[in-house]
Amino acid sequence: MKTKTLSVLSLVLAVLVLFAACGGGGDSVDGLSGNILLNGSTSVERVIASLSEAFNEANPGVVLTFNPTGSSAGITSAIEGTADIGLSSRDLREEEATGVTATTFAMDGMAVLVHPENPVSDLTLEQLYGIYSGQITNWSEVGGSDQPIATIGREAGSGSRGAFDELVGLDEPLHVQELTSGGAVITAVAQNPYAIGYASLSAVNDTVGIVAIDGVQISEATLIDGTYPVARPFLMMTTVGAKPSPAVLAFMEFVMSPEATEIITNAGVVQVR
Repeated sequence: MKTKTLSVLSLVLAVLVLFAACGGGGDSVDGLSGNILLNGSTSVERVIASLSEAFNEANPGVVLTFNPTGSSAGITSAIEGTADIGLSSRDLREEEATGVTATTFAMDGMAVLVHPENPVSDLTLEQLYGIYSGQITNWSEVGGSDQPIATIGREAGSGSRGAFDELVGLDEPLHVQELTSGGAVITAVAQNPYAIGYASLSAVNDTVGIVAIDGVQISEATLIDGTYPVARPFLMMTTVGAKPSPAVLAFMEFVMSPEATEIITNAGVVQVR
Protein backbone atom coordinates (compact mmCIF):
# COMPACT_ATOMS: atom_id res chain seq x y z
CA MET A 1 0.00 0.00 0.00
CA LYS A 2 2.83 2.37 0.77
CA THR A 3 4.23 1.84 -2.71
CA LYS A 4 0.83 2.56 -4.29
CA THR A 5 0.41 5.72 -2.20
CA LEU A 6 3.82 7.01 -3.30
CA SER A 7 3.01 6.25 -6.92
CA VAL A 8 -0.27 8.16 -6.73
CA LEU A 9 1.44 11.13 -5.06
CA SER A 10 4.15 11.11 -7.71
CA LEU A 11 1.54 11.13 -10.44
CA VAL A 12 -0.36 14.03 -8.83
CA LEU A 13 2.86 16.03 -8.46
CA ALA A 14 3.80 15.36 -12.07
CA VAL A 15 0.39 16.57 -13.25
CA LEU A 16 0.70 19.73 -11.14
CA VAL A 17 4.14 20.47 -12.55
CA LEU A 18 2.89 19.95 -16.10
CA PHE A 19 -0.13 22.17 -15.40
CA ALA A 20 2.09 24.96 -14.12
CA ALA A 21 4.47 24.67 -17.07
CA CYS A 22 1.55 24.98 -19.48
CA GLY A 23 0.28 28.18 -17.91
CA GLY A 24 -1.98 26.78 -15.20
CA GLY A 25 -0.59 29.19 -12.59
CA GLY A 26 -2.35 32.52 -12.11
CA ASP A 27 0.81 34.61 -12.67
CA SER A 28 2.20 32.80 -15.71
CA VAL A 29 2.23 33.92 -19.33
CA ASP A 30 -0.89 33.42 -21.43
CA GLY A 31 0.76 30.64 -23.44
CA LEU A 32 0.14 31.88 -26.99
CA SER A 33 1.00 29.36 -29.67
CA GLY A 34 0.60 28.84 -33.38
CA ASN A 35 2.05 30.01 -36.68
CA ILE A 36 1.99 33.49 -38.20
CA LEU A 37 2.75 33.86 -41.90
CA LEU A 38 3.73 37.37 -43.01
CA ASN A 39 4.16 38.16 -46.68
CA GLY A 40 5.07 41.29 -48.61
CA SER A 41 7.38 44.28 -48.94
CA THR A 42 11.11 43.72 -48.80
CA SER A 43 11.51 47.24 -47.38
CA VAL A 44 9.80 46.30 -44.12
CA GLU A 45 12.03 43.28 -43.59
CA ARG A 46 14.37 44.97 -41.12
CA VAL A 47 11.67 46.37 -38.85
CA ILE A 48 9.52 43.23 -39.04
CA ALA A 49 12.52 41.05 -38.17
CA SER A 50 13.21 43.17 -35.08
CA LEU A 51 9.54 43.17 -34.03
CA SER A 52 9.21 39.42 -34.60
CA GLU A 53 12.29 38.72 -32.50
CA ALA A 54 11.01 40.81 -29.58
CA PHE A 55 7.52 39.30 -29.81
CA ASN A 56 8.92 35.78 -29.98
CA GLU A 57 11.00 36.30 -26.84
CA ALA A 58 7.79 36.94 -24.90
CA ASN A 59 5.82 34.30 -26.82
CA PRO A 60 8.16 31.40 -27.63
CA GLY A 61 5.24 29.20 -28.66
CA VAL A 62 4.51 31.35 -31.70
CA VAL A 63 6.40 30.70 -34.95
CA LEU A 64 6.64 33.75 -37.23
CA THR A 65 7.64 33.36 -40.88
CA PHE A 66 8.20 36.30 -43.23
CA ASN A 67 8.32 35.94 -47.01
CA PRO A 68 9.79 39.12 -48.58
CA THR A 69 7.98 39.03 -51.93
CA GLY A 70 7.20 42.71 -52.53
CA SER A 71 4.33 45.06 -51.68
CA SER A 72 2.02 43.99 -54.50
CA ALA A 73 2.41 40.33 -53.58
CA GLY A 74 1.81 41.18 -49.93
CA ILE A 75 -1.42 43.00 -50.77
CA THR A 76 -2.58 40.10 -52.95
CA SER A 77 -1.82 37.57 -50.19
CA ALA A 78 -3.92 39.60 -47.77
CA ILE A 79 -6.81 39.91 -50.23
CA GLU A 80 -6.75 36.17 -50.99
CA GLY A 81 -6.09 35.12 -47.40
CA THR A 82 -2.94 33.16 -48.26
CA ALA A 83 -1.01 35.00 -45.53
CA ASP A 84 -2.07 35.90 -42.02
CA ILE A 85 -0.65 39.40 -42.43
CA GLY A 86 0.22 41.14 -45.68
CA LEU A 87 2.83 43.90 -45.62
CA SER A 88 3.17 46.86 -47.96
CA SER A 89 5.47 49.86 -48.23
CA ARG A 90 3.14 51.78 -50.54
CA ASP A 91 -0.39 53.14 -50.35
CA LEU A 92 -3.19 50.90 -51.51
CA ARG A 93 -4.78 51.46 -54.88
CA GLU A 94 -8.53 51.98 -54.95
CA GLU A 95 -9.27 48.48 -56.22
CA GLU A 96 -7.02 46.93 -53.54
CA ALA A 97 -8.41 48.84 -50.57
CA THR A 98 -11.79 47.09 -50.67
CA GLY A 99 -10.24 43.66 -50.14
CA VAL A 100 -8.18 44.26 -47.02
CA THR A 101 -8.28 45.84 -43.60
CA ALA A 102 -5.11 47.94 -43.50
CA THR A 103 -3.28 49.59 -40.62
CA THR A 104 -0.36 51.99 -41.01
CA PHE A 105 2.14 51.06 -38.31
CA ALA A 106 5.14 53.16 -39.40
CA MET A 107 6.35 55.84 -41.82
CA ASP A 108 9.64 55.59 -43.66
CA GLY A 109 11.14 58.98 -44.50
CA MET A 110 14.41 60.02 -46.12
CA ALA A 111 16.01 63.24 -44.85
CA VAL A 112 17.89 65.16 -47.57
CA LEU A 113 21.23 66.37 -46.23
CA VAL A 114 23.66 69.16 -47.09
CA HIS A 115 26.72 70.69 -45.44
CA PRO A 116 25.76 73.08 -42.58
CA GLU A 117 27.28 76.03 -44.46
CA ASN A 118 25.34 75.35 -47.66
CA PRO A 119 22.84 78.22 -48.17
CA VAL A 120 20.33 75.95 -49.92
CA SER A 121 17.64 75.08 -47.39
CA ASP A 122 14.71 74.09 -49.61
CA LEU A 123 14.39 72.05 -52.80
CA THR A 124 11.40 70.97 -54.81
CA LEU A 125 10.91 67.27 -55.45
CA GLU A 126 11.52 68.04 -59.12
CA GLN A 127 14.87 69.69 -58.31
CA LEU A 128 15.85 66.73 -56.13
CA TYR A 129 15.09 64.42 -59.05
CA GLY A 130 17.15 66.66 -61.34
CA ILE A 131 20.14 66.56 -59.01
CA TYR A 132 20.21 62.79 -58.61
CA SER A 133 19.40 62.10 -62.27
CA GLY A 134 22.30 64.29 -63.41
CA GLN A 135 20.16 66.98 -65.03
CA ILE A 136 21.17 69.54 -62.38
CA THR A 137 24.90 69.53 -61.69
CA ASN A 138 25.72 72.90 -60.12
CA TRP A 139 24.44 74.43 -56.87
CA SER A 140 23.88 77.76 -58.64
CA GLU A 141 21.00 76.14 -60.53
CA VAL A 142 19.04 75.75 -57.27
CA GLY A 143 20.02 78.97 -55.50
CA GLY A 144 23.42 78.00 -54.15
CA SER A 145 27.02 78.89 -54.94
CA ASP A 146 28.66 78.27 -58.30
CA GLN A 147 30.07 74.86 -57.41
CA PRO A 148 29.50 71.34 -58.74
CA ILE A 149 27.11 69.16 -56.75
CA ALA A 150 28.61 66.01 -55.22
CA THR A 151 25.78 63.48 -55.05
CA ILE A 152 26.27 60.95 -52.25
CA GLY A 153 24.05 57.97 -51.59
CA ARG A 154 23.85 54.36 -50.55
CA GLU A 155 25.10 51.35 -52.45
CA ALA A 156 22.92 49.49 -54.93
CA GLY A 157 20.79 46.92 -53.13
CA SER A 158 20.48 49.00 -49.96
CA GLY A 159 16.95 49.34 -48.57
CA SER A 160 17.51 53.07 -48.06
CA ARG A 161 18.74 53.43 -51.63
CA GLY A 162 15.71 51.57 -52.93
CA ALA A 163 13.33 53.71 -50.87
CA PHE A 164 14.94 56.97 -51.96
CA ASP A 165 15.01 56.02 -55.64
CA GLU A 166 11.38 54.91 -55.54
CA LEU A 167 10.12 57.99 -53.69
CA VAL A 168 12.00 60.47 -55.90
CA GLY A 169 11.18 58.56 -59.10
CA LEU A 170 14.75 57.67 -60.05
CA ASP A 171 15.52 54.84 -62.46
CA GLU A 172 19.28 55.33 -62.87
CA PRO A 173 20.55 57.72 -60.18
CA LEU A 174 24.03 59.21 -60.52
CA HIS A 175 26.31 59.16 -57.47
CA VAL A 176 29.76 60.61 -56.92
CA GLN A 177 30.02 58.30 -53.89
CA GLU A 178 28.11 55.17 -52.92
CA LEU A 179 28.51 54.27 -49.25
CA THR A 180 27.47 51.28 -47.19
CA SER A 181 25.70 52.94 -44.24
CA GLY A 182 23.60 55.95 -43.38
CA GLY A 183 26.25 57.02 -40.89
CA ALA A 184 28.89 57.04 -43.63
CA VAL A 185 26.66 59.21 -45.84
CA ILE A 186 26.16 61.68 -42.99
CA THR A 187 29.91 61.86 -42.33
CA ALA A 188 30.71 62.37 -46.02
CA VAL A 189 28.19 65.21 -46.35
CA ALA A 190 29.46 66.84 -43.14
CA GLN A 191 32.99 66.89 -44.59
CA ASN A 192 32.12 68.20 -48.07
CA PRO A 193 30.65 71.75 -48.45
CA TYR A 194 29.22 70.87 -51.87
CA ALA A 195 27.75 67.45 -51.12
CA ILE A 196 24.15 66.29 -50.93
CA GLY A 197 23.03 63.00 -49.42
CA TYR A 198 20.15 61.22 -47.72
CA ALA A 199 19.54 59.11 -44.63
CA SER A 200 16.69 57.95 -42.43
CA LEU A 201 15.52 60.66 -40.05
CA SER A 202 16.42 58.61 -36.98
CA ALA A 203 20.08 58.50 -38.03
CA VAL A 204 20.59 62.23 -38.64
CA ASN A 205 22.68 64.34 -36.25
CA ASP A 206 23.65 68.01 -35.97
CA THR A 207 26.76 67.69 -38.14
CA VAL A 208 24.67 68.20 -41.28
CA GLY A 209 21.90 70.47 -42.49
CA ILE A 210 18.49 69.10 -43.47
CA VAL A 211 16.83 70.46 -46.61
CA ALA A 212 13.07 70.99 -46.71
CA ILE A 213 11.33 69.42 -49.72
CA ASP A 214 8.53 71.39 -51.38
CA GLY A 215 8.63 73.70 -48.36
CA VAL A 216 8.10 70.90 -45.82
CA GLN A 217 10.75 70.00 -43.26
CA ILE A 218 11.03 66.36 -42.30
CA SER A 219 9.93 65.53 -38.74
CA GLU A 220 7.95 62.84 -36.95
CA ALA A 221 4.88 65.07 -37.26
CA THR A 222 5.21 65.66 -41.03
CA LEU A 223 5.88 61.98 -41.62
CA ILE A 224 2.80 60.96 -39.68
CA ASP A 225 0.50 63.58 -41.22
CA GLY A 226 1.78 62.78 -44.74
CA THR A 227 2.92 66.28 -45.71
CA TYR A 228 6.60 65.42 -46.18
CA PRO A 229 6.87 64.06 -49.73
CA VAL A 230 9.92 61.78 -49.53
CA ALA A 231 8.13 59.28 -47.31
CA ARG A 232 6.00 56.17 -47.56
CA PRO A 233 3.76 54.15 -45.22
CA PHE A 234 4.41 50.70 -43.84
CA LEU A 235 1.10 48.81 -43.78
CA MET A 236 -0.14 45.65 -42.07
CA MET A 237 -3.13 44.06 -43.81
CA THR A 238 -5.59 41.28 -43.11
CA THR A 239 -8.38 39.89 -45.27
CA VAL A 240 -11.68 41.73 -44.96
CA GLY A 241 -14.05 39.66 -42.83
CA ALA A 242 -11.33 37.31 -41.62
CA LYS A 243 -11.06 36.31 -37.97
CA PRO A 244 -7.34 36.40 -37.11
CA SER A 245 -6.06 33.90 -34.58
CA PRO A 246 -5.22 35.05 -31.03
CA ALA A 247 -1.52 34.91 -31.95
CA VAL A 248 -2.00 37.13 -35.02
CA LEU A 249 -4.08 39.63 -33.04
CA ALA A 250 -1.47 39.68 -30.26
CA PHE A 251 1.35 40.35 -32.72
CA MET A 252 -0.53 43.20 -34.41
CA GLU A 253 -1.37 44.74 -31.03
CA PHE A 254 2.30 44.48 -30.05
CA VAL A 255 3.40 46.27 -33.24
CA MET A 256 1.06 49.17 -32.40
CA SER A 257 1.98 49.30 -28.71
CA PRO A 258 4.28 51.70 -26.81
CA GLU A 259 6.55 48.72 -26.14
CA ALA A 260 7.35 48.54 -29.86
CA THR A 261 8.20 52.23 -30.27
CA GLU A 262 11.93 51.92 -29.55
CA ILE A 263 12.23 48.80 -31.72
CA ILE A 264 10.63 50.56 -34.67
CA THR A 265 12.71 53.70 -34.16
CA ASN A 266 15.93 51.69 -34.03
CA ALA A 267 14.97 50.17 -37.37
CA GLY A 268 15.06 53.68 -38.86
CA VAL A 269 11.35 54.45 -39.22
CA VAL A 270 8.70 56.33 -37.22
CA GLN A 271 5.94 54.45 -35.43
CA VAL A 272 2.34 55.44 -36.17
CA ARG A 273 -0.09 54.65 -33.34
